[in-house]
Amino acid sequence: MSDNRLPSTFEEFSEARKNGFLKAKAIKDNGGRIAGTFCTFTPNEIFDAAGIHTVSLCGTSEETISAAEVDLPKNLCPLIKSSYGFAVSDKCPYTYFSDIIVGETTCDGKKKMYELLGEIKDVHVMQLPQGIDRPYAKDMWTAELRYLIETLEKKFGVTITDEELREACEIRNEQRQAKVELMELQKLVPPPAYSKNLYKVLDSGNFSFDQKASTEAVKQMTQKIKDAYDAGQRPVSADAKRILVTGCPIGGVLDKTVGIIEENGGVVVCMENCGGIKPARHMVDTSKEDIVEAIAERYLQIGCAVMTPNNQRMNLLRQLVEEFKVEGIVDIILQTCHPYSVERYQVRKLSEELGIPYLSVETDYSHSDQGQLTTRLSAFIEMLDEA
Repeated sequence: MSDNRLPSTFEEFSEARKNGFLKAKAIKDNGGRIAGTFCTFTPNEIFDAAGIHTVSLCGTSEETISAAEVDLPKNLCPLIKSSYGFAVSDKCPYTYFSDIIVGETTCDGKKKMYELLGEIKDVHVMQLPQGIDRPYAKDMWTAELRYLIETLEKKFGVTITDEELREACEIRNEQRQAKVELMELQKLVPPPAYSKNLYKVLDSGNFSFDQKASTEAVKQMTQKIKDAYDAGQRPVSADAKRILVTGCPIGGVLDKTVGIIEENGGVVVCMENCGGIKPARHMVDTSKEDIVEAIAERYLQIGCAVMTPNNQRMNLLRQLVEEFKVEGIVDIILQTCHPYSVERYQVRKLSEELGIPYLSVETDYSHSDQGQLTTRLSAFIEMLDEA
């Protein structure tokens, strides 16, 4: 890319998104580097240590899906199509400004999409071990992280030291802990907030480009909510049914899933999804001598449905149901996401074992099924009221 122009569609975005885009432009104007990422398995600490800013490129809107379907099949996950569509239509400044895009093999659809994306941008795909029970899984992922380090050092002419990695891990650990403390406020009865609002606070940190500032903002929000709660404010009814949401990433369907639940007598007390508590609870053990291996161990604890067997997700769900006093589980599946779709069987089985009512909904980024989702989710909440 020869310059740092904002895409022509810049004025179409909201004020909040514009601010994030302007920060990205400022980084580029000052000679900084940006890496676009797609997944919670991406080891952000390595990029931090290299002085490279990371930003999520996951699409959360249907507006660019038609552009993506020129190259991609219609019966593909909306997250993949939306993400690719923003890239090929040049509507996402974060993609536009990325010096490198880092993907991972968590999904066959994404894996093939990265091949097409590689014709537009420099793409590095990390090969994630998916047989999590294999004795060589940790060694394989550690080797993959070392290969990423070598790639970044060669491409950008930087040196990534163990000391820099350790410091980056400590900063990211503090950020994750702050997020966990905010989310765990929902353990209170009644909870002090609606999770639709909390999700937006957490998601905004993905576009701040300043980890310490982002962490401080989350801490301040947590304290603000605590103070209001201690002062007697109860924005959520004590009668609201406590729902755990699990399944696929929900950024593109937040309003018509979590929003509908919380508008119809429920409150989401816990989001186990990628944007919620699942990736935030695991820390890097910075006391380990081999810091790269410590980073690898941390990321392999994430219970993604791509892993087999995925006992980590089931064990976490069991813990969360108890800790957050869950009364119902809603499993959100994006259309054609086969790993999470098939894993509904295990989640439903676990729900039956725990005696917790379970509902699975499958959706995409369109608004065409909003009425149907409202009917199903409100009926589920009503059933919990009658139980």
